[in-house]
Amino acid sequence: MGMEKITGRIATDLEGLKQFTATPGDGCTRLPFTKEARDAVEYLKVVMTEAGLEVHEDAAGNVFGIMKGEDESAPCVMMGSHYDSVRNGGDFDGIAGVVCAIEAARQLRERGIAPKRNFVVVGFCDEEGMRFGTGYFGSGAMLGNRDVEYCKKFKDTDGISIYDAMKGYGLDPEKIMDAKWPDGSIGSFLELHIEQGPVLDAENIELGLVDCIVGIQRYMVTVHGRADHAGTTPMDMRLDAVDAATKVISKIADWAREKADGTVATTGYINTVPGGMNIVAEKVEFTVDIRSSNNDNINDITRRIRAALDHETKEMGGSYEMDNKLTITPVMLSEEMLQIMEDDCREKGYSCKRLASGAGHDSLEIGQVIPTVMLFVPSKDGRSHCPVEFTKYSDFAKASVIMTDLAQKLLER
Repeated sequence: MGMEKITGRIATDLEGLKQFTATPGDGCTRLPFTKEARDAVEYLKVVMTEAGLEVHEDAAGNVFGIMKGEDESAPCVMMGSHYDSVRNGGDFDGIAGVVCAIEAARQLRERGIAPKRNFVVVGFCDEEGMRFGTGYFGSGAMLGNRDVEYCKKFKDTDGISIYDAMKGYGLDPEKIMDAKWPDGSIGSFLELHIEQGPVLDAENIELGLVDCIVGIQRYMVTVHGRADHAGTTPMDMRLDAVDAATKVISKIADWAREKADGTVATTGYINTVPGGMNIVAEKVEFTVDIRSSNNDNINDITRRIRAALDHETKEMGGSYEMDNKLTITPVMLSEEMLQIMEDDCREKGYSCKRLASGAGHDSLEIGQVIPTVMLFVPSKDGRSHCPVEFTKYSDFAKASVIMTDLAQKLLER
């Protein structure tokens, strides 16, 4: 199979999917349960069908394309990624992994292999968690980790819950547990993804073999004080929520730096209420996102944040809540599958290196329970989650061939 042909097919699919954005000309905005998501899913269904796959959409909004194997009850080989994006994100994050999984199905068919088990291509719904402040919705539902209560609990900034958004999208949230695959039915999971970081591009390496994905904990913190006049209220008589919150926020990054092993912590959102220049704030909301390949580091930073909040709110005379939005432990990826891909890269003359993923992916949720592997392609200048995100189509083609080779080995077992 000529690499040019493979590159062309991937390019056609990705160019076609670029149109499904709520922000044309300003990056990809494809939030879950929106018109853009629906249009992208319908497009994927057509492409999957053309690739000879049997297509269906599940109760969580995931879209699957199945290549039937000799024994359909044997644990399948699944490959894919997510079709949603962040606001004003790039055109490759997630969706390129879905397109390359469809391309792997095409290559398997063209090789004329007779799979002993099903090969399943998947496009997951809402990996990013951008709309509802969560993450890994579709892959979590596939594993049975999302229920009706979960769907009702989380809401977007307009107050629309996942539950209501699903209804508006044409899904029945009451049936969310139908999205669960039976235990043992998925034998392995493969995900191709852009690196989203600068390492491969800076070192001019063609492919990244991901051996570990960092754990993540996310929190929404609310600090409560009291609204007062900014000019007439003496400093020692204020319950200033901003004063207390920022004293804690200012320490968080340094606590991550202290760990010195790639641990990171971010406060990406801050909101003050009522938000007037001449009003002492009665409430501050802020987020914390902590990631590390060492779970003890995450837990320690979380503990320090709570202790600091305890201290500062007590000093002020206010209170706080620290609401957990996501907890996911670090995951080590399959050494066996990594070795197969590493040997294949050497054989084909592709440069590669092992590296950890600092971003979470569907593989992070799935890898907790199923043998999983990820393959990274370079991101130009390490840019991602922004409109300038770019990866060469020829890089995707190389990665798709390596992934197809791995899938073939697993399917023939």
